Amino acid sequence: MLAALLNVTKLVQDFGYPLLFLVVMAESSGFPVPGETGLIAAAVLSSQGKLHIQFVIPIAAMAAIIGDNIGYQIGRKGGRWLLERPGAFRRQRLQVLSTGEPFFDRHGPKAVFFGRFVLGLRVWASWLAGANHMRWRSFFLWNALGGICWATGVGLVAYFLGSTAGNAIQAFGLYGLAAVLVAIAIFLVSHRRHSEAAAKRAEAIEDVGRETKSG
Repeated sequence: MLAALLNVTKLVQDFGYPLLFLVVMAESSGFPVPGETGLIAAAVLSSQGKLHIQFVIPIAAMAAIIGDNIGYQIGRKGGRWLLERPGAFRRQRLQVLSTGEPFFDRHGPKAVFFGRFVLGLRVWASWLAGANHMRWRSFFLWNALGGICWATGVGLVAYFLGSTAGNAIQAFGLYGLAAVLVAIAIFLVSHRRHSEAAAKRAEAIEDVGRETKSG
């Protein structure tokens, strides 16, 4: 894992923005290449002055949106056959179908948006959207929002961590950085749930107050 990440970092450093665009677009199109790793590597390199974060984030977002739309067209024309056919990564493709498709059927826009942040869905969410004949306008809107939020969030976290991210990668591999990102995600989810619970309690108190007054 560490060797692969270091190789990606070196490649991004050597070939810069064009390679970042290609790996993110390829991953978003449905090819299991390290697109997010490329974004993290580019953001860390930006913190070291070797690239510019103001270019890294828009390029990654644009590549994600374009790649997802390519994947959508592939899924719409080939659909389930492409995911179920024998060949490379068949086990992973079947796993995506078994776990992602039921969720996608119930929560299409959410799956498109949040799928950008989940490894398996990030690669094949666009295929599932096309295979399920999701309306393109709805797909494009939620896909664009997801791509922009993903590139901005992951890019800025890796950029502001800077050398800390690099040290975590060197010491623990990608999991060192992933642990930091997971911790941030847990904090945000916990904060959101706490806020929702507080809002529900306040609403319940208001309902009781109204019933008391009406009684």
